[in-house]
Amino acid sequence: MCGIWALFGSDECLSVQCTSAMKIAHRGPDAFRFENVNGFTNCCFGFHRLAIVDQLYGMQPLRIKKFPFLWLCYNGEIYNHHTLKKQFEFDYQTKVDGEILLHLYDRFGIYKMASLLDGVFAFILLDTANRKVFLGRDTYGIRPLFKLLTDDGFLAVCSEAKGLTDITHAMAIPAKIAPFLPGHIEAFDLKQNGKVQSIQIQQFHCCTQEPAHAIYDTVERLPSSIKLFIETVKSNIRALFENAVRKRLMAHRRIGCLLSGGLDSSVVAATLVKLAKEEKMPYPIQTFSIGSEDSPDILAARKVAAHIGSEHHEVNFTVEEGIQAVEEVIFHLETYDITTIRASVGMYLVSKYIREKTDSVVIFSGEGSDELTQGYIYFHKAPTPKAAAEESVQLMKELYLFDVLRADRTTAAHGLELRVPFLDHRFTAYYLSLPEEMRVPKHGVEKHLLRESFKGLNLIPEEILWRRKEAFSDGMMSVKKSWYTCLQEHLESVVNDDQMEKAHKTFPHNPPHTKEAYYFRQVFEKHYPGRAEWLSHYWMPRWINATDPSARTLSIYEPDKDQ
Repeated sequence: MCGIWALFGSDECLSVQCTSAMKIAHRGPDAFRFENVNGFTNCCFGFHRLAIVDQLYGMQPLRIKKFPFLWLCYNGEIYNHHTLKKQFEFDYQTKVDGEILLHLYDRFGIYKMASLLDGVFAFILLDTANRKVFLGRDTYGIRPLFKLLTDDGFLAVCSEAKGLTDITHAMAIPAKIAPFLPGHIEAFDLKQNGKVQSIQIQQFHCCTQEPAHAIYDTVERLPSSIKLFIETVKSNIRALFENAVRKRLMAHRRIGCLLSGGLDSSVVAATLVKLAKEEKMPYPIQTFSIGSEDSPDILAARKVAAHIGSEHHEVNFTVEEGIQAVEEVIFHLETYDITTIRASVGMYLVSKYIREKTDSVVIFSGEGSDELTQGYIYFHKAPTPKAAAEESVQLMKELYLFDVLRADRTTAAHGLELRVPFLDHRFTAYYLSLPEEMRVPKHGVEKHLLRESFKGLNLIPEEILWRRKEAFSDGMMSVKKSWYTCLQEHLESVVNDDQMEKAHKTFPHNPPHTKEAYYFRQVFEKHYPGRAEWLSHYWMPRWINATDPSARTLSIYEPDKDQ
């Protein structure tokens, strides 16, 4: 986890512009650097470092003697860098995983370079010899990247949009800031005056394709015929998932895990503890849960932690603390999406605890499973398996606007690095290649195939394996009263009816329909005025005319179903 920032062709004084880069200092609390580009006085890089791999040579922009014309600023982890180094017999200068990008680019060009990376990344690569600038972002946008490009060719890039909002440039209308599309690369020509011209935007990977790097992976190619035996499928799911967790153990800092007590985080935590023992890690894995004392999540997480033998931490928080945190959460998130904000409060507070009270820095989490394995309760109402499969892929493509955005910003706000094994390229591609009928909810239980795959192994307690879906923002408080209900009650008096009547005029793009949504939008506009287009639409369940994203508001929600 780091913060990257770069300018190409700035008309303003760089020392003034550089203050914008300090807005993402939380992403890299260990060190920072600004560096001008030789021969291009109006181009520069800014980098905030969180040191996870290679403490000595990890500062960026990364440059090596073999390629003095290449400058790399990247945020991410490349899990297969050792494999690729060996495969292509590259001669390394550092122990930095990102060095592989320089060698791959030099040998194969930008498209194949991006395709061969197994990991999470956002990068800015400058080639001064060929006068090119390249941007790229991983398949699911797990690492964030925003760009600002003016009509006259001034380019500014940053891990978070807040690092671009105060960038000044001689132009009449403020330039549009937009998230860089996941799974894509963009190439620019770099002119002599430091300005750029976009020449190509290309998708290098989509979630339904097996990734190009699979042929070099430690888990061999798997059969994907329709006539698969269910036992083979379940065995493949387990093998690929375990492989996804194992490759993410790459770190020189302590590893921990978020544990809500739901299926996804429990399977991640249990697999992590198991592999940590196999790898003989010198410390016990710490797990972290958050909620009020009687919340379903706290109780379930306690049960899982005892079962897997983790060093468990419980973070209790009150409604008042949650409400108090909302504004800073919205500032970090850069969104006004309702469910994203609700779920982010708990994650932000637990990340704050981890940073202040422990030495865990690399944090595993269960994001991506609901989208991949059709875990949301509304999937029970999908009209056909085909519709469910299409919705699943659409959710995967939009993760960077919702759950992945939440997971990155709430942890990065406190200088932590998040790892999400459910969004492993090979695991997701395999799961999405399975027959549509196999992936739908069965016998009234969502994520049935995933649960079946881990059944009877004693990996996690059976009642947790079959525990029903509980939204993170719901399960943190008691069954009697959800966190979102408490929030809505508080905001009832903060926003008046008159404001609600005029909401569609005040906020024509994505107008808020509730006082809670109105308040979130107000806070967002205070920090990011006129940037409402960063969110294309609110996250909302399909097929059931939902007016609220919470699972507990749906008629199909059954809190006390006998498990």
